[in-house]
Amino acid sequence: MIQVSLFIGGIRPLPESGRPTGMYKQPVKTVLELGREGFVGDQQADRRVHGGPEKAVHLYPTRHYAKLASRFPDAAAQLVVGSLGENIAAAEFDENDVRIGDIWRLGGALLQVCQPRNPCWKIDERFASDGIAAFIAEHGLTGWYFSVVTPGRVTPGDHLELETQAAADVFTLAEAMRCWQAHRPAVADLEKLAASPGIAINWQQKIATRIAWLRKNQGKTPPAPPAFHANPD
Repeated sequence: MIQVSLFIGGIRPLPESGRPTGMYKQPVKTVLELGREGFVGDQQADRRVHGGPEKAVHLYPTRHYAKLASRFPDAAAQLVVGSLGENIAAAEFDENDVRIGDIWRLGGALLQVCQPRNPCWKIDERFASDGIAAFIAEHGLTGWYFSVVTPGRVTPGDHLELETQAAADVFTLAEAMRCWQAHRPAVADLEKLAASPGIAINWQQKIATRIAWLRKNQGKTPPAPPAFHANPD
């Protein structure tokens, strides 16, 4: 069993640009309903890149905060559990300990690991520190998204319990990210990644597009997949 903390929040403006974000979340002290698109009462500002069935619940490993605080000391006081917009914080595991397709029970709900989080430029503005989003992406400190297999009620104090473990030959999330971010990954590895049971369809489609490009353009330098959501301005 994994002890967790729960967070939800509404939409607030960022401190400099005023752009809306759902990153500012608060600890949960009451029973929550978890639906197919996330916790009732939780909001996302930009639904193009956040939220939806394949990004329903974001878990962030608590141990990553110490690494971020060490690298960005000016923001250390703000880098506290829950401040990166996660719905679930957990100290006992990270991307090396879960596989795509793992199904976890939380209260009355079942959640499936389906893809890593792509960090966003809004993180840098939130903490007034350039480079945090890039550092998170480069070092694989992303956390991950769950899809909701079975909606249900979640109560503070509930634990994550592994319900169904993916096969041992399925990539861990850390391995999957290294494969995806590699300069020119082996097509066979990408095919294996795309075939992972439970993988998010939107990520699976991106992998398929990359496989097709690699096959068509052997010997050419492939474009790197975006590591994080850049500021569109």
